[in-house]
Amino acid sequence: MRLLHLKCLSLIGLCLALAACASSVTPPARYKLPESQLVNTPSNPQGTLQVRAPRLAHYLDVDGIVMQLDDITLNEAREHQWAESIGRQLARNLRTQLSQALPSIRVVRDDGSQPQALTLRLDVDQFQGRHDGMAVASGQWQLRGSDDELLVMESFSAQTALDNDGYPALVRALSASWDKVAQQIADQISQGRYFIER
Repeated sequence: MRLLHLKCLSLIGLCLALAACASSVTPPARYKLPESQLVNTPSNPQGTLQVRAPRLAHYLDVDGIVMQLDDITLNEAREHQWAESIGRQLARNLRTQLSQALPSIRVVRDDGSQPQALTLRLDVDQFQGRHDGMAVASGQWQLRGSDDELLVMESFSAQTALDNDGYPALVRALSASWDKVAQQIADQISQGRYFIER
């Protein structure tokens, strides 16, 4: 009986020790892209652009921030994670940036409620830190008409140097690269005059 009592006490002690270790584990740091400016809402829009959530390369569709260690090695951080799906963050920031860059166009989320709108689709191939101290974003975008005809298809690419070491600097540099992507897309849409001619 006494032996059983000692075993129970040992087991309880082990459980308490494991619980103490588990509670002392530091949770991962969570990051979000910096907030963009307020969305511009034109009073008399020339048209509506609906932005579909970007499709991410499979290795980017993860919780951890991705770092490219050399030309072929990628690492998903365990202790430094996105606070929200990076696809959602990219879509939200892109809409905000486009609404500022295209002030006469109403920019909305693609929810299927705008049948006459043009649609912007993106495939993101890279959105990561790189071993040379750059934050890179690249991929392809398409602008499609209301009847789904392809109006334009272009590649995009942007990079920003980190101003410090560490993940906060990487997140800010990635955000700056994404802002450059938004400006590239806005410039090409403006030059194409898709909304004025339609």
